[in-house]
Amino acid sequence: MAGMDKTLHIIGGGMAGSEAAWQAARAGVNVVIHEMRPKVETFAHRTGNLAEMVCSNSFRSDDDEQNAVGLLHWEMRQAGGLIMQMADRHRLPAGGALAVDRDPFSQSVTDALHALPNVSVSHEEITGLPDTGHWIIATGPLTSDALGQAIARETGAERLAFFDAIAPIVYADSIDMSVVWAQSRYDKGETEAEQKAYLNCPMTKPQYEAFIDALLAADKTEFHEGETAGYFDGCLPIEVMAERGRETLRHGPMKPIGLTNAHAPSDKPYAVVQLRRDNALGTLFNIVGFQTKMKYGAQTDVFRMIPGLENASFARLGGIHRNTFINSPTLLDAQMRLKSRPNIRFAGQITGVEGYVESSAMGLLAGRMAAAEILGQTLPQVPQDTAMGALIHHITGGAEAKTFQPMNVNFGLFRPVDGLKGGRRGRKDRYKAYTDRAKAAWAAWLDQSALDAA
Repeated sequence: MAGMDKTLHIIGGGMAGSEAAWQAARAGVNVVIHEMRPKVETFAHRTGNLAEMVCSNSFRSDDDEQNAVGLLHWEMRQAGGLIMQMADRHRLPAGGALAVDRDPFSQSVTDALHALPNVSVSHEEITGLPDTGHWIIATGPLTSDALGQAIARETGAERLAFFDAIAPIVYADSIDMSVVWAQSRYDKGETEAEQKAYLNCPMTKPQYEAFIDALLAADKTEFHEGETAGYFDGCLPIEVMAERGRETLRHGPMKPIGLTNAHAPSDKPYAVVQLRRDNALGTLFNIVGFQTKMKYGAQTDVFRMIPGLENASFARLGGIHRNTFINSPTLLDAQMRLKSRPNIRFAGQITGVEGYVESSAMGLLAGRMAAAEILGQTLPQVPQDTAMGALIHHITGGAEAKTFQPMNVNFGLFRPVDGLKGGRRGRKDRYKAYTDRAKAAWAAWLDQSALDAA
């Protein structure tokens, strides 16, 4: 039985689960991957292989000096990550991006894990939360109904989302503050920060009418088979609201009441688009109530019609799709453990990160953290100035819990570097400073956190 206690069980053999298994096994821990496919299928998967790519075949930018995703690639390579190793082996021509030949990639990940003597794979479905042992749940956006219900019972159903209702997120330094002003409706709040918690973009009647026309005409995405448009009124897509009547948005998220334009106090806007701070640093703002099914290109065109957002740069665009994820800022500790059941860690997309690379990165950290615990060691805290650290800090406390939604890695999650100018002109120097700082911090962390197999 003592040997059993030293085994790490991982539910889910996607990107995060595969990377977690690799990291823990290489540290000397016995690992069992519980992957229900192909015995229990999902609407998106085609095979029973580990790390199957179900959406795009792109790992996005591979630029580790000017791009946060590329930096994450670099950090994972430095940590001996399996996902990056196989992505590099099966890369396709894609300019500055890392694109992957998906079937050989997932076959190679599967073969590499099967080749390790201390890794085994079980194809039985896990339907409940285990009371004992060391576990990582890395079941991704297509968590089975039974396990999803068990998670909901443990965490509170309101802390588990089965659909993303994602509002777009804008980089603060791309907002035109000569047009936009900071004010909460009716100046609500006890502190000045609360009274200025929202940014307001004013619209005249002609601007509003043109915006509604563009919204109604824009290309929309359809739901995939196996998804349903189970909208509830709290997160209706803005185009669905607009279809209910041209004035609906003016009486909903774009209502102009309780606000005075600081730049032109006597001008009464016909409608107002509000942005709310999305992270503790104040570098990201989400457009309030603007979840949407518009295609990405259409979103960029339509949202840049909003006064003050003509040159907006987006950290994330909006969407609504099936994506099981937990409210990590309220539920997980800094070691990615479920606070109510510390024998269980979560990793990957279910924690509220978005994308293959980000999911794999959280698997890498969860696998190392679980292995350290099993071996009786403690890893030092992941430095916040690394891409890994920025992500884990975001999901375990840096994000606003009330508005928490899945997030890709981006420089808006990084602490500013002192002495560097903001705005678009200073971006190249700023990004290079971020990546230089991150690389030094990550290399130091890897040196400090080497695990010794018991």
